[in-house]
Amino acid sequence: MQDFKVSYDDNEDILYLAKEGEEEEIVELSPGVNAELDSSGSLIGVEVFNASFVFKDVIRLMGRRLRAA
Repeated sequence: MQDFKVSYDDNEDILYLAKEGEEEEIVELSPGVNAELDSSGSLIGVEVFNASFVFKDVIRLMGRRLRAA
């Protein structure tokens, strides 16, 4: 996973984890979470739609820890 870069599109609320490669196939892992595969079937990306909702508990916990620090 060290080759993966993380980015977030706040307009669309999509979290991306991706590395270099050309997308050949998209597999829906669960509603709103897609895996992107290259031509050899290797994972090159993950998209999380509605990321602020999906990670709301994590965000809330991080906010509490930051306020406590």
